[in-house]
Amino acid sequence: MIWFLAFTLFAIGSAAGFVMHRSDFCLAGAFRDLFLFRQGRMLRILLLLAVVAMPLYEVGRLLGLLAVPFPLFGPPSLVNPLGGLLFGIGMVLAGGCVVGTLYKMAAGRLTSLVAFAGLLAGSALYAEIHPWWAKLARRGTLSASVTLPQMLDLSPALLLAPLAVVVCFFLCRWWQQGLLHQKSYAEGHLQPWKAALWLALLSCASALVIGMPMGVTTAYAKLAGMLEALFIPGHVANLAFFATEPLNFIHPLWGIPLRGGPGPRLDGIALAQFPLIAGILCGSACSALRLGEWRFYTRVPIKQCLWAFVGGTLMGLSARMAPACNVWHLMGGLPILAGQSLLFVAGLFPGAWLGSRLLRKFVI
Repeated sequence: MIWFLAFTLFAIGSAAGFVMHRSDFCLAGAFRDLFLFRQGRMLRILLLLAVVAMPLYEVGRLLGLLAVPFPLFGPPSLVNPLGGLLFGIGMVLAGGCVVGTLYKMAAGRLTSLVAFAGLLAGSALYAEIHPWWAKLARRGTLSASVTLPQMLDLSPALLLAPLAVVVCFFLCRWWQQGLLHQKSYAEGHLQPWKAALWLALLSCASALVIGMPMGVTTAYAKLAGMLEALFIPGHVANLAFFATEPLNFIHPLWGIPLRGGPGPRLDGIALAQFPLIAGILCGSACSALRLGEWRFYTRVPIKQCLWAFVGGTLMGLSARMAPACNVWHLMGGLPILAGQSLLFVAGLFPGAWLGSRLLRKFVI
């Protein structure tokens, strides 16, 4: 069963990496372009992704195939928007989010490789402040419930259905106005709105297979711990963060227990996220190779690489502070109206604005 799950998640990741590369689907760019170029097309595409995922998750819940809210989602806290703010700054400076960094790195972009190194560094840095930050997060808890329907004591469908109708109304208007279509003459280009549909399906497939939507940042922390343990194993063993196991549930479809955390060991988190990461890298690289576009870009200003590392470090740090990343919250939490995700996204906007200001002043 473990090998079946790993192979299936690898296939899902490969498809996601292929789709993202062909469409240049950048979650970071969606927020950056709003402030840097006054363009909102990709934010509309993100709304499309979320509204398609909403009924998929809800039907899965009603059929007993999914446990909603998903594992690893917790009660909302005041630290969520702060994590989103720092993450927004980081993803703009890095030139991509935690998944955008992966697929761009696999296509040969040096700055994305540098940003990936920063992601690991930021994850390791968070381990040093975890006890203090976890205490702050508990003190800032706003509700014992996880999702907005739980807070209001309502069936999820009663909130999701009218919300989806309203969003669909605007999406139809934008479609008629051509605001969802992107002009492109590049060979093999996939329209972002089509990519959004595929990614919504793939995120739902991930939830069915492993019980959670797509996410990768806990695996980054795990990788950081593994690398750090090669040099200072005693220090890693004494860090409380690496001893935590936030994942502990029984999959409703397969009936198998999954446990794990960010520590440097093979566990449920490794099963859920390592194959996904490998698949995204493979899918993007295959797409670039098939188009004849793969090449390792080394002629990059040192200043740009330094800021990419800073951005990656901020993302790695804030993804643990938030907790989790934009992919987890936008593609997994927003469609189920998770409180953490709503607050995280609220923090992304000012973060992307600040990141765009820094990008314009120091990088471009």
